[in-house]
Amino acid sequence: MSSSKFLPPPNLTFTSKASSSSNTPNPSFFSKSSNPFFGLSIYPNKSQNPLFHVLFKTHYRLFPSLLANQTSRLPPLPDDQSEEFEEAQEAFSEFLQEFGVSQEEATFISLNSPRYLRMLLEGVRELDELKLWGSWKSQGKELVGFKEKVRYMAQEKGDNGKVAVLESGVGLSLSSAMNVARYLSAETLPSLIDKVKYLKNTFFSGSNGGELDGKKARRMMMHLSIPIDEDLQQTLSFFEKIEARRGGLNKLGSEDGSFLYLVESFPHLLLLPLKSHMRALEEFLENFGVSKECMGSIVLLFPPITFSNIEVIRTRVLAFKEVALEDNDVGKMLIKYPWILSTSIQKNYKEVLSFFDIEKVPKMSAARAIRKWPNLLGCSTSKLKLMVEEIGKLGVKNKKLGQIICKSPQVLLRKPQEFIQVVLFLKDLGFDEEETIGKILCRCPEIFVTSIENTLERKLEFLAAIGVSRAHLPRVIKKYPELLVSDTDRTLLPRIKYLMNLGLSERDVAFMVRVFSPLLGYSIEEVLRPKLEFLLNTMDKPITDVVEYPRYLSYSLEKKIKPRFWIVKSRNVDCSLKDMLAMNDHDFASHFIFGP
Repeated sequence: MSSSKFLPPPNLTFTSKASSSSNTPNPSFFSKSSNPFFGLSIYPNKSQNPLFHVLFKTHYRLFPSLLANQTSRLPPLPDDQSEEFEEAQEAFSEFLQEFGVSQEEATFISLNSPRYLRMLLEGVRELDELKLWGSWKSQGKELVGFKEKVRYMAQEKGDNGKVAVLESGVGLSLSSAMNVARYLSAETLPSLIDKVKYLKNTFFSGSNGGELDGKKARRMMMHLSIPIDEDLQQTLSFFEKIEARRGGLNKLGSEDGSFLYLVESFPHLLLLPLKSHMRALEEFLENFGVSKECMGSIVLLFPPITFSNIEVIRTRVLAFKEVALEDNDVGKMLIKYPWILSTSIQKNYKEVLSFFDIEKVPKMSAARAIRKWPNLLGCSTSKLKLMVEEIGKLGVKNKKLGQIICKSPQVLLRKPQEFIQVVLFLKDLGFDEEETIGKILCRCPEIFVTSIENTLERKLEFLAAIGVSRAHLPRVIKKYPELLVSDTDRTLLPRIKYLMNLGLSERDVAFMVRVFSPLLGYSIEEVLRPKLEFLLNTMDKPITDVVEYPRYLSYSLEKKIKPRFWIVKSRNVDCSLKDMLAMNDHDFASHFIFGP
């Protein structure tokens, strides 16, 4: 608080105790302390106090022995529902309107900044207690009315309402709002309000959930193994601050926290020009197919994008034209991995392309892998080479390597020892030939990027539970390796239950799985139901026939099952499903059409 108009008597010293309530903010805008005692020295003229405009020079001292029996001299502040508090809100709203803020916005701010209001009220109460209002004058008039005192106290804080805007619009704590407001001294209040509203509505109105953004952040950090530039360093520091909070990175994209975290760490964000920069960034992202729901995620995962020149961003995006077929492809890469705009990733991108070229991976395969999993660009080529060597030991190279990384690019981001553990896991199941494991890798590379304990072993337990013994596992897995990474509750169990509801026993289903495991991957509505209903209702065969020949479910209903059935029926021949379907077209015609 300061005023050159107030000249107190010489050598007047006060000592008071501030409220010890944890909910009562310190009345000073520029200072903060948890110490309950302060000394107040008021000097008679400028020569005795070089910091004349800071009339209350605070000296904090701690007196532990006095804390037990001390009681506050100040009466308690009114609660947020009291008439006095409502009157203070009205006074503050009127104060905000003096800066060009609309009545509606001023009312919203005053109603949603209780900590700031209580700080003003505490200041008013302290001066009431010290009986200083008689000498504290505004424009030659004594401040006697409560609302007039609140408004004057708001003026003396020096932030012109910005702290309240940051509390009400961003959700910052009082101390954080004070810190951020220091950077915004040149910003007008209406301009600050417009920026806060715009940023919230544009980038943070469609939050996709903190856990998803948190997982992305952890994954990006986990696979980063290249030297980093300043932008990435700032981003990692930002993540570190959030991780230290309650909930950690899981709260990164939360609706009530994301914008708050960003403003706290990057207060200069609110100094950026609204029209020429922020809206230009929004338009740029929209042109590349980034929806508003995803813009906030990009900004949170790579905050420096907000400070980058749009033309610089455009140049960096164009560098990916070699792997991105359309603008929307670049947009999808941005959503998955915003770090592609950093200079570190840009440089490593060229090295990764060169590495794939040396390994004779087809360019289309390399491009597709990068589009699908751009996190590859944060991995050093030396680490990629280690994984390529391990994959090569299974006989998978060149074109086959390209096929693998098209299906599951993240296999290249595995640690060699993790990859080897999966190979040993498969060997332990009976796959003793490296070539066989290589074929499984080509067929379903997802197996090699999943957890042995949490996924692969649980699938074995599931198979054992439905009656598939360990001796049959090599056959079952070889025919349908995707089974090991299929969702048990959403994929496998529903199919088994459907078959059992038709009258099959657990033993029947186990036998079918042992003989023809791919049936567990067939859609119930698109494959199983129409084929089995045709079997039961049109072919008039018992459901047990499919147990004897479960491969029946693999044939096309329209192109093979129906045509052959009608031919057999027209010949009045009774045959098994295997006899009807297992033959090739030439043998079938010779036997059922041209035969005896």
